[in-house]
Amino acid sequence: MASYYLEDFATDQIFTSCGRTLTEADLTFFSMISGDWNPIHADAEFSKKTRYGQRVVHGALGIAISTGMLHELGIFEKSAIAMLGFKNWNFLEPLFVGDTVHLSLTITTVSLGNSGRSGKVGRIFRLINQHGKVVQEGESDVLVLTKKGALEQA
Repeated sequence: MASYYLEDFATDQIFTSCGRTLTEADLTFFSMISGDWNPIHADAEFSKKTRYGQRVVHGALGIAISTGMLHELGIFEKSAIAMLGFKNWNFLEPLFVGDTVHLSLTITTVSLGNSGRSGKVGRIFRLINQHGKVVQEGESDVLVLTKKGALEQA
């Protein structure tokens, strides 16, 4: 998919990524990178006794996978200036090794900045599992170039 600029976005537009299956390696590498070796993630015997009956993939890994899937869409490839943050991120269902998830990204707002060279795009991220359940969701605004702004940068 080609890069979108501010003018290409509209409220209620939805973009959907391909799926990705969470692996044992994902869980282990994220534990190593984050230093989070909580037994719910790292101890199979401990996890069997929890309400989930198995290890749970780190919630923060779901956020990271969501942003990776966003990149896969390609719509912000050449137009994004800066992600302005995450807010209201909710962990609605657990993630498990073997789950296949995809991203549904909904555009909520589009507003032109004062310079006319960029503007803000509001987005809702929804990470959806193989059962069609939203497992995580949250909001993230991004500053995006307009077509005019992109030409001026070239």
